[in-house]
Amino acid sequence: METALFLPFMQIPTGHHHVADALIEDIESRQLQDIVCSKVDILSYSYGSLEKIVSFAYLNWIKYFPDVYDWLYRCAAYKKTSFHNRQYLYEAMFIHFFKQLTNRQNAHILFCTHALPSNMASVLKMKNKLKPVTVNVYTDYFVNDLWGIEGIDYHFAPTMQVKDYLMAKGVRPEQIYVTGIPVGHVFQTETGKVKTDDTITRVLVTGGSLGVGSLRHLLIAPKSDNIHYYVLCGKNEALYQELLANESRMVTPFPYIANKAEMNLLYDQVDAVLTKPGGVTVSECLMKRKPVFLYHPLPGQERINARQLLELNVAIPADIGENIEEQLLRFLSDEVKRRAYDENLDIYHECLEKRPPSVLMREMIGQKH
Repeated sequence: METALFLPFMQIPTGHHHVADALIEDIESRQLQDIVCSKVDILSYSYGSLEKIVSFAYLNWIKYFPDVYDWLYRCAAYKKTSFHNRQYLYEAMFIHFFKQLTNRQNAHILFCTHALPSNMASVLKMKNKLKPVTVNVYTDYFVNDLWGIEGIDYHFAPTMQVKDYLMAKGVRPEQIYVTGIPVGHVFQTETGKVKTDDTITRVLVTGGSLGVGSLRHLLIAPKSDNIHYYVLCGKNEALYQELLANESRMVTPFPYIANKAEMNLLYDQVDAVLTKPGGVTVSECLMKRKPVFLYHPLPGQERINARQLLELNVAIPADIGENIEEQLLRFLSDEVKRRAYDENLDIYHECLEKRPPSVLMREMIGQKH
């Protein structure tokens, strides 16, 4: 029996957890009886209830001081230096617990879906104090400076550009698999598009689990009868109730959707997605080959994601300060732009690893034995 240990950070249901869950789902769906999967948040494991305080402070920091967060994030984690610095404070806080956790779990392979556990794994690998095969699974469209690179056995890269970056850091190409940001297997299937009126454009609006508050003005009083908005309100219960009470025939709100099959069905019913540039949400859209319109990125990771996606030409910027409905319709009705966008999606998909993560895991473990 072999143990696969998945290492996100904090309990907030962010991309770190969604990616870990997608990988676990792939392994368990293939009924690999000799593989036991375990997911552990190293912050909760190390410091217990302190995690809730840290999570609360983190969310409120982004909410109330976005520009300060963005500046500090770039200073601390995105300096684009030619080398990765040791993070001695993190090591002092976590490396004892990290060694304790991996020993207790008797892990054979570690999947780091957050930079901090990856950093700890890198330090221990370089000291020959960590035996399990270690894999970085990047959950954004870039690699911040906190990720461990040296000593990490394998890397699941979101794009060819990230693979090139890792190779420039000295990682051998055979250690890198361009997997995209892993999402649930259900998003790789078509359930059949349901449309009752081809004259109506259907747009899915999502803003992550906290909802789409910055687009409230658009959704309360949509200006066009040509766009029907399907709005994921997430955990923003006030917005969900307000949109329900508004009873607009062109706006259909949804509360938080946890069921992936239900989410996949929703993707199949829409023509485009208006979203913040969170790694997992965008990856689902790319897998479903839906045009992705990006609005109001959060500070830090999302702002960098937006720039990377625009450079890849697999996303379209949406300026919420202007007539966003006109922007959507202008692009979706332009056959030349649509064709060019589809060609860019084809290039993106052609670069992706065709073997599922469970098969790659088998190979990685076997090569290290």
